[in-house]
Amino acid sequence: MDRRELIWAAIKVLPKAYVPYSHFHVAAALLCRDQTVYTGINIENAAYTPTVCAERSAFFRAVNDGKREFEAIVVCGGKDGVLTDYCAPCGVCRQVMREFCDPKTFRVILAKSEEEYREFMLEELLPMGFGPENLL
Repeated sequence: MDRRELIWAAIKVLPKAYVPYSHFHVAAALLCRDQTVYTGINIENAAYTPTVCAERSAFFRAVNDGKREFEAIVVCGGKDGVLTDYCAPCGVCRQVMREFCDPKTFRVILAKSEEEYREFMLEELLPMGFGPENLL
């Protein structure tokens, strides 16, 4: 799957975000090694702490379906669902990515549009990350 298709998959679900408090929509599209794509949106809660980010939403859906090998994730977002700037994953989402992905090969794509995006390896966004191998 090319980057533009993956970016479009995220942009397409952006309006589904449940954001009655911040009005900041975030969407993600997670590419599995078998080329399956799982999308996620942020889902806010009045108590704030139970809020779930789009990235974790996508990962948890994929893991629930038995997926464990991932290649890339696209993240996009903006106030009132308007994409105006890059939207980077929070620290908790970066740590969830680290749980399931090789930081040297997993790509994190931040998109403002299908043509305008920035790509990083997870290790660039989470240097010296703590992973499962640290517990062995």
